[in-house]
Amino acid sequence: MKKLLFSAFILVLLGVSTSVKAQGQYKSALGIRLGNTNGITFKTFVNEKSAVEVIGSFRYEGFGLTGLYEVHGRAFNSRDFNWFIGGGGHVYVWGDKRPGFLDRNQTTVLGLDGILGLEAYARTIPLAISLDWKPAINIVNYSSFWADEIALSFRYTF
Repeated sequence: MKKLLFSAFILVLLGVSTSVKAQGQYKSALGIRLGNTNGITFKTFVNEKSAVEVIGSFRYEGFGLTGLYEVHGRAFNSRDFNWFIGGGGHVYVWGDKRPGFLDRNQTTVLGLDGILGLEAYARTIPLAISLDWKPAINIVNYSSFWADEIALSFRYTF
């Protein structure tokens, strides 16, 4: 069931991709996300100022999938920098080495996410670098607020 949901989610994201480039920069990007939770990130713009991002992350010997809708705008009056803000949701399936405060029966959690960040685009090479804060609140199977998600992402743009 989880594989089916993941596959459907990816197909929907690819289906909403258009040929519009963000603020004239790029259409889509794929890369790595480094922070308390490491993983992979895929972002695609659905119009000039809006993007959808999917983050596959690894934490507590488990896997998480986050989907976000983001609004982008120019930062520093420069075509090379964008700020972004958005929100979405996540599902995490934790492994056996999860923190002691989690009940041993709590292996899957669902919740909501926000994101706030700054992105730089290197025009000479196909690279976007972003720094963001992604707070999350778990709602199903474990209620908590997590504010420790600060990450640096490096994405190949195409």
